[in-house]
Amino acid sequence: MNDTMNDNRIYLFDTTLRDGAQTQGVDFNPADKALIARELNDVGIDYIEGGWPGANPTDDAFFADPPPMTRSKLTAFGMTRRPGRSADNDPGLTAILGTKADCVCMVGKAWDFHVDVALEIDLEENIQMIADSVKHAATKVSEVMFDAEHFFDGYKANPEFALGCLKAAIDNGARWVVLCDTNGGTLPDEVECIVSEVCAEIPGDKVGIHTHNDTGNAVANTLAAVRAGARQVQGTINGLGERCGNANLISVIPSLVLKMGYETNVSKEDLHKLTHLSRMLDERLNRQPDRGAPYVGESAFAHKGGLHASAVEKDPRTYEHVEPGVIGNQRHIVVSDQSGRSNILARFRDIGLDIDPKNPKVGRLVELVKEQEFDGYAYDGAEASFELLARRTLGTVSDYFHCTHFRVIDERRWNAKGDLITLSEATVKLDVGKEPYMTVAEGNGPVNALDAAMRKVLVGHYPTLESLRLIDYKVRILTPGDGTRAVTRVMIESADGEGRHWSTVGVSTNIIDASYNALRDSIVYKLFRDGAEPHHG
Repeated sequence: MNDTMNDNRIYLFDTTLRDGAQTQGVDFNPADKALIARELNDVGIDYIEGGWPGANPTDDAFFADPPPMTRSKLTAFGMTRRPGRSADNDPGLTAILGTKADCVCMVGKAWDFHVDVALEIDLEENIQMIADSVKHAATKVSEVMFDAEHFFDGYKANPEFALGCLKAAIDNGARWVVLCDTNGGTLPDEVECIVSEVCAEIPGDKVGIHTHNDTGNAVANTLAAVRAGARQVQGTINGLGERCGNANLISVIPSLVLKMGYETNVSKEDLHKLTHLSRMLDERLNRQPDRGAPYVGESAFAHKGGLHASAVEKDPRTYEHVEPGVIGNQRHIVVSDQSGRSNILARFRDIGLDIDPKNPKVGRLVELVKEQEFDGYAYDGAEASFELLARRTLGTVSDYFHCTHFRVIDERRWNAKGDLITLSEATVKLDVGKEPYMTVAEGNGPVNALDAAMRKVLVGHYPTLESLRLIDYKVRILTPGDGTRAVTRVMIESADGEGRHWSTVGVSTNIIDASYNALRDSIVYKLFRDGAEPHHG
């Protein structure tokens, strides 16, 4: 990452894994956090805030084994030292400085009202807490940031004190001071005015902006702050966050790059990943993607029949403010339903599949993807299943095995000790080459039992499957009105000893069948990526 001064360079700071986790109904596990962090790193986000070490077991587990960062800097969040404690003798500060993170972002009060009422200390003590904490942290990590809580309210009430908090951080080694609109109540004209005044005192390339969306202005406030001189922007994927959410980076990033001409670590080549990133997160959280989301929503470039559709077909610029493919989305003419080919070809490029766009199999694959997604498949969150679907259509994936039959039995009973136990047993019949096999295995659930039974047969023929691990399993009901007869979508995340991670999907009215489809794809994808030769018997 290049930290040399460049007034046109904006640094991106993602807080999805912390602020986003405060969204009602969102509960990340360590596997979720690791996957999302890898995706953010792949897009090129400068800083990824992983969470608050010491605050909960999930964040502790994530920071104990964080994914490798190649384009991003992992950041730990926490508080400045507490009143009455020295910086090197504060357990909370020690926890955030003891991780593998490159950077720390420490929150502290910047509103005199909170210092008086919540902390019950004098204003000078609050400033000293900031100075001590930043100075100590700067000896432990490569970058320190000060997160000025309620800065805009504090500045309007007592600008001298609010600026004093920022200067205490800068003077003691902070790389960034971040101005927080913590309650989301500030409007864009106020943000632009206040940030301009701050940047007259502190260089803009040390000033960040962190906005909340309580007035629906988080994105506008972020862009206003950049226009006023701030050079770091903070936000979340899809605007996740408590109450009304945070600034939506999925809207902020293309607006900065495509509309305002700024440079970010997310290059124009990376922009086409934004639609996937947005939808991947929704799938991970079992949430329905927002069809009307700016830039990336399914309806963002949808044109219904009539005057608009005719105009778009003649010149897309008539009703489209950017070309959809630039951010990984696609045009959708509702009456003709001709969209899709360019998006499929873009996905081919992502997986390294070189194919002539005129190949008739491309058209068949476009139709097949539409059929599958109509039935409930979601390939934005299951790239491995998409790649297999594409390669099967093109005839480039081997038939490593064939499952002719499986049966899963679940048993719930009281054992001899009086404990309630549940057991799962799976019986599978597989053909590997010309050789038929039947095997039985138990597991702590039906999917685990099915996986164990299949591996009993397959590992002997394909030893690399020993390193395959299923690390997450999610179920989503697609037709809730059907009750227990509903269509179910299963997403499985897998990993192996090579550090690779991939996701697969299965859909069925039977949850075990859906699970098997996702499990089969995971195994086949592992074998394909390993370059395994099919066993012919």
